[in-house]
Amino acid sequence: MDYLYDGTFEGLLTCIHHHYYTAKATGIYTKESYQMNLLGDFLEVETDEAKASIVYDAMEEKISHFAVRCMYKTFLSNVADKEMKILRFAVMGFRTGPKFTYMHGNDIVIAIETAVRQVGNEAERMRQFVRFSQMDGGVLYGEIEPEHDVLELLPSHFCDRFKNEPFIIRDVGRNKAIVALKGQWYITDFGEGDMPDYSTDEVGYRRLWKKYFDHIAIKERINPRCQAGHVPLKYRKHLVEFQLQTDDFERTI
Repeated sequence: MDYLYDGTFEGLLTCIHHHYYTAKATGIYTKESYQMNLLGDFLEVETDEAKASIVYDAMEEKISHFAVRCMYKTFLSNVADKEMKILRFAVMGFRTGPKFTYMHGNDIVIAIETAVRQVGNEAERMRQFVRFSQMDGGVLYGEIEPEHDVLELLPSHFCDRFKNEPFIIRDVGRNKAIVALKGQWYITDFGEGDMPDYSTDEVGYRRLWKKYFDHIAIKERINPRCQAGHVPLKYRKHLVEFQLQTDDFERTI
């Protein structure tokens, strides 16, 4: 039986409940991505908070909190067939107990560990590479475009860094953002039209930042290959020091 869900973690847990109490899952897909298989059955699963809680509590009790965190981080990834990887991991955990997380040579465990590592590495990259602009009203605004859905792994770092300043970090590809003030934060839908306006001081800030970036380098020792290793090309789109010259930026605001 193929299960189709709404793309939420609770929806996935509901599918795992159906795997045990309705029919074994041959595949778990989001409704938008599913290509109908004429030779197989499928069921559109409505997210059920009660069933999801049963599965979550069972995993916490019979496997471990660590394993549940690993499954959730895998859910945040964009690795192929992540839902079935999580299901196999859960099934194995229910069968063998907490010790299975130490079976680092097992293919099921390796798949989860790989996804967790990718998500963790990208979250750390985002903490390093977010650049903020000063917007009207004193709001700090930054954009990211990660491969994995790491947005909710960032608030604690930036809330600690900006204790008294409001800030917004927008995931451009997923059209959602962290909105935070004084340690309190939430994630909400956030599209291009929701962007605040740049402050009048922002051009000056960017000019200073680019001047600093240009002058700190020793031109005779510039090494583009080494620089690309420390600041990968895919992240530069939203880094001020790699963006347009100040004059071009001024024409856009």
